[in-house]
Amino acid sequence: MTRPSLLAREVVTVTATQQEDSDVVRTLRTLEDDRSSVRLRAALAAGTAPDPRFVGKLVERCGVEPDFFVRDMLTWALTRHPVSVTLPVLVREVRSEHARARSQALHTLSKVGDPRAWPAVTEALLSDPDDEVARSAWRAAAVLVPVGEEPALARSLVTQLGRGGRETQLSLSRALVALGEEAVPAVRAAATGADPLVRAHALATERLLRDPDTGFGHAIEEAKRVVALGPDAGDAHGG
Repeated sequence: MTRPSLLAREVVTVTATQQEDSDVVRTLRTLEDDRSSVRLRAALAAGTAPDPRFVGKLVERCGVEPDFFVRDMLTWALTRHPVSVTLPVLVREVRSEHARARSQALHTLSKVGDPRAWPAVTEALLSDPDDEVARSAWRAAAVLVPVGEEPALARSLVTQLGRGGRETQLSLSRALVALGEEAVPAVRAAATGADPLVRAHALATERLLRDPDTGFGHAIEEAKRVVALGPDAGDAHGG
């Protein structure tokens, strides 16, 4: 009875492996389906039953996926895989020539949160000409920065003050606020600069550092008023 029993177990194992392989192939294929709902389900499946064979395709899809919700699910699926597998692929991807690929790789690194990714968040990415890439880099940097490196990061981030529209400026302020007291000297120095846009953004960020519950919209409008009215208005506001 031993030999048939052993043979039966081998058959079951082979069948299960074949089924797993079939599931992987199907998921990989449906990640490229024309329908976003199908791609969403495929990303969910890849995260629910992680397999190293998914990682390359998940990262590749992040760089080209047009649907926000699918991209979010792709990132979640990647966080479900071992960091030892995902980290090298994501670090390579932040050097992609395609902006969306860089942005999504940085976003995913911020979600993975492994400090070994810190060297990948370069000065070039923090000042990337694409706003979405820069915003992702700021968020990732604020999450990954090693203890003791916060002041240097803050000095890099304040070079981007005044950049872009409201959402871009809010992202930068949030990154600086995440650094806490370590960001204060750099922000205060920027608030004395010559550029009124930079000064206003710095003043609004300083306000948020003092009171994180302050709405950014209110803080930036108040800062613009202070800049427009001059130092006396700033003294009155501060008092």
